[in-house]
Amino acid sequence: MTSMLRHRGPDGEGFYCDEQLGLGHARLSIIDLNTGDQPIHNEDRTVWVVLNGEVFNYIELREELVKRGHTFYTQSDTEVIVHLYEDFGAEFIDRLNGQFAIALWDTRERELLLFRDRPGIAPLYYTERGGRFYFASEIKAILPVLGTSAQLSATALDQLMTFWAPVSPTTIFEDIYEVQPGERIRIKNGRLSRAKYWDWRFPPHGEYRTEPEASLAEELHDLLVDATQIRLRSDVPVGAYLSGGLDSSVLTSLIHHHGGVPLRTFSIGFDDKHLDESSFQQQLIDHLETEHSNIHCTVEDVGDNFLTTIWHTEFPILRTAPVPMRLLSGLVNQQQYKVVLTGEGADEVLGGYDIFKETKIRQFWARQPDSSMRPLLLKRLYPYLEISPGRATAYLQNFFGEGLDRPDLSYFSHLPRFSTTAKCKAFFSDTLKQSLVDQPLEALVGLFPQAQEGWHYFNRAQYLEVKSLMSGYLLSSQGDRMLLANSVEGRFPFLDHRVIEFANQLHPALKMKVLNEKYLLKRAAGKYLPDEITKRHKQPYRAPDIPAFFHDRTPSFVDELLAAEKIKEYGYFDPGRVSLLVKKIRAGRAIGYKDNMALVGILSTQIWHYHFVERFNDTIAPHSTHK
Repeated sequence: MTSMLRHRGPDGEGFYCDEQLGLGHARLSIIDLNTGDQPIHNEDRTVWVVLNGEVFNYIELREELVKRGHTFYTQSDTEVIVHLYEDFGAEFIDRLNGQFAIALWDTRERELLLFRDRPGIAPLYYTERGGRFYFASEIKAILPVLGTSAQLSATALDQLMTFWAPVSPTTIFEDIYEVQPGERIRIKNGRLSRAKYWDWRFPPHGEYRTEPEASLAEELHDLLVDATQIRLRSDVPVGAYLSGGLDSSVLTSLIHHHGGVPLRTFSIGFDDKHLDESSFQQQLIDHLETEHSNIHCTVEDVGDNFLTTIWHTEFPILRTAPVPMRLLSGLVNQQQYKVVLTGEGADEVLGGYDIFKETKIRQFWARQPDSSMRPLLLKRLYPYLEISPGRATAYLQNFFGEGLDRPDLSYFSHLPRFSTTAKCKAFFSDTLKQSLVDQPLEALVGLFPQAQEGWHYFNRAQYLEVKSLMSGYLLSSQGDRMLLANSVEGRFPFLDHRVIEFANQLHPALKMKVLNEKYLLKRAAGKYLPDEITKRHKQPYRAPDIPAFFHDRTPSFVDELLAAEKIKEYGYFDPGRVSLLVKKIRAGRAIGYKDNMALVGILSTQIWHYHFVERFNDTIAPHSTHK
């Protein structure tokens, strides 16, 4: 099991075993390089722990624990966990500031505790088979002990083809589940119990922080400075991703002005000018005088590296965006860096996404659903929509008008996205369709707490975004998996739980003033940045999709896995419909958003089956034989 995680922890491995439990750990050495090997134990070896991730406030916790009489045998952040547990029991988790998957074994109570960090940065999966309980940081580490090939969950694929990720705790692997963000699992006397120790919570509408804007901006600034500083704690060099957008620009500026370390940055560039942000990256590089390295990613690079990328994501995906992120972490590794800070999470926490703007406009539109003027506001969000004024109302009504008669729905904000993504399911095979029983939206609604009925619609949209796209896709397939594929740890200051809790108490107008996204963040940190960065139109990170697979030297696996025989053999999709899509692409006919998602989703699902079902008995991991 541990050998399957060598890419996450190439620097060493450690084990603890007794008659009831075994712990294994593959180590990426970042804190306490000499004595920090895991598993870690307490003074009398009655408590054992393995940690994937970091406890950023370990210095302060260690000082407190020493005063309380505890003796340490390492300098690692992991050791504070066993001593905190001795004093506070399972509630020790509330005292940690970090990103972590933790397994703690209490030999006296014969009790296993699993914890996952609050926003869900570090992954943690589990299954129960034959009276045994298995858990690991990646599913591929569980598969070797199951004795059978994986089986795809049709329910999870249905959810993924609606929300971009299965609804937690479901995974794409049948009967394998994830520990949810902010969740604790206890296993004792053969029984499993679960409890939430943290969640995103918003006040009832009208009960927000009331201090002056300037005061709140200063508080946010100070929180971000501290969140950044503690994430620079490391015994190895730390770098940062620089995309050229507001979030990474704020982050690198905070490191430059308050980090006390040399600023080393990394970025991606593309051939397609609609995807490339190199000019904005260069502005920040010149402005901050950072030492910088970048990769240039071609369509061929994306196609050639897609097969191995799905081995690491372990889930089908709907866009190719993870591939360049894995190539970027490869550059970081080549430059001998193990840690990078990223701006991920700022959009979700502080109101940056276009989907939040859509929600504001659609709520305004819903007050007069027959208006022909109100939907035209959506053109301000997407000026590249080439539609004539005469067709605009009909087009926007068709695309964004879904659910206008039900604006109080908890998922109202995301209906257009869900509806668009779900069009991929038109390619499902009849067999797969017949196996589906539950409606995806029912599972998603089950995630909402009862208190959401009193939340502002903007906050409901935020909650839905973090529970679907962020934790299930952005922090997983595009985040953790692409970083650790090359033994690089990502750290996320904007997802410090103190920043989240502060932002959740703000009036939505401080996050998005009219349609000016991340308003308070710009007030808090705009002084560090050139106007061209703070005032530029937000550009979502994207990568080439269909063009990556159909060009002069199409990768061989594309033709093989999209062939009608393979589609029929695997059984998830309709061979005729897939063949028509491929013919349309090869004929060079107009390709839309739906076609891009469908092709990538179908191909990545086929690759998933190839890796985890068809090649189950192979002992060599795919990344050792495929580029």
